[in-house]
Amino acid sequence: MKELQKVEFHCHTIYSDDSMSTLKDVLKKCEERGVDRLAITDHNTIRGALRAKEMDPERVIIGEEILTAEGGEILAWFVKEELPGNLPALEAMQRLKEQGAYISLSHPFDFSRHGWTRAQLESVLPYLDAVEVFNSRTLSPELNKRAARFAAEHELAGTVGSDAHLLMEVGRTTMSLPPFNNAAELREVILQGEPQLKQAPFWIRPATHLAIFRQKIEPEAVSRKREAAWEAFLASKV
Repeated sequence: MKELQKVEFHCHTIYSDDSMSTLKDVLKKCEERGVDRLAITDHNTIRGALRAKEMDPERVIIGEEILTAEGGEILAWFVKEELPGNLPALEAMQRLKEQGAYISLSHPFDFSRHGWTRAQLESVLPYLDAVEVFNSRTLSPELNKRAARFAAEHELAGTVGSDAHLLMEVGRTTMSLPPFNNAAELREVILQGEPQLKQAPFWIRPATHLAIFRQKIEPEAVSRKREAAWEAFLASKV
């Protein structure tokens, strides 16, 4: 039997407007915490994930968390073409399906963070591979339980994630899975997943506002920080 891999499915970096975690630091944290596969799921962009994939091709999965026009968020992996935010949900999912992505939904019942109504969920069911049944940053355990019940009711797989915005969150919640290399293989192994779940402390989400503030008041500094790590990586390859 192939050795299981520890997978972090939901992680943000400095390419999201609410995180200051650089690609280099996130990848280093994965090494320290034994995370074998990392899905970088920045808000409405895959730019950081593409760069991280070049930095650590065996570990990184190109993902994206996409805010829809209706207000809910899509969590997608093995994304080949970036989707902008604020697309209608059905259009976004059709475009993801066309490129062969694996499609889940972020914290579907957490309306403090872009939740989905029951009617909205049912309208996108034909496009879903899974829903996120545990999100470390969802403060109410009942909301995660509702997501798990919805997945079971509709025979969908369940994914879990740290939703890491701070370095200390990387690898907090993971799933151990047999090796997979693309969306089709993930569909084959996802039901064999063994989740490792850990709730984030209550102060984590308010702490994220500091990153939002810094990105707003120091956009040039943030841009330099993004580029510095990338340039250092390129220089190491010369």
